[in-house]
Amino acid sequence: MSAQASTGSVASESLPVSPSPGGEREEKGGRGLAGSKYVKLNVGGSLHYTTVQTLSKEDSLLKSMCNGGVEVTIDSEGWVVLDRCGRHFGLVLNFLRDGSVPLPESQREIEEVLKEAQFYRVQGLIQHCHTALKKRMEGFEGACRIPMITSAKEEQRMIASCRKPVVKLQNNRGNNKYSYTSNSDDNLLKNIELFDKLGLRFNGRVLFVKDVLGDEICCWSFYGEGRKIAEVEFPEARIFEETLNILIYENGRGSGPGGVALLESGVGSSSGAGQSEEEGAGAGGGDRRVRRIHVRRHIMHDERGHGQQTVYKD
Repeated sequence: MSAQASTGSVASESLPVSPSPGGEREEKGGRGLAGSKYVKLNVGGSLHYTTVQTLSKEDSLLKSMCNGGVEVTIDSEGWVVLDRCGRHFGLVLNFLRDGSVPLPESQREIEEVLKEAQFYRVQGLIQHCHTALKKRMEGFEGACRIPMITSAKEEQRMIASCRKPVVKLQNNRGNNKYSYTSNSDDNLLKNIELFDKLGLRFNGRVLFVKDVLGDEICCWSFYGEGRKIAEVEFPEARIFEETLNILIYENGRGSGPGGVALLESGVGSSSGAGQSEEEGAGAGGGDRRVRRIHVRRHIMHDERGHGQQTVYKD
């Protein structure tokens, strides 16, 4: 099989190739391809036809092949043989021609192109691939991910190792079957919607996790520096307030006296919302003291007739 050069710019093509008859190869070193204008390249069975000028545009391995800096292997039909996969070689040539090239969508394919660019030492394409991979990574980090707890051990490890404040929503609809009321589904849905909104609003600053294995129908827990700071069941205003309070533990800022003072002032501003318990952290001192808030859940009325018993869920 032979390749023909067209007048003007020479296009690159990737064609399936059969082994050349005879199969003998001639080693050339020192002269390179400087005496030629056009170059025929057999890259792992993929045939490409280009010019010395294109291959010499960057200070790369391909340029060294042209000026005699490295040995080249040429078969009996005049094809320069490169023992390399030719899948992305056309992309390498197009980058040398144009100075830029669209990269594949798949991260795996971009990494494959990067490997080829590193082998041929095409620095511009190497940088292009690194930039594309970095953008993909930054895009993934910006996504909002909500972990789902699968075991108590996993929960403890996650909370203890997380450097961010943690907000956990525990909701188990199955535990609601004996206390079902006309408002139960509505209240549960409101909690889930609030959880989604807060997760988006504080994404990157607070780790939001879901627990569907616990015993509570619907309970919010707030953690800072691996410790439970508050536990709230309703209303929405109190949940939002505790989410703001937990931000003092962002970047370890809740360790000092100022952090505790902010937490206590926030708790005190909602007096009457429920019971509060003050817990010490041992003889080490009041700086580690936190308040744990237990808020009585909203009143739920059952479906009995008017004037009959009101059900309270504690």
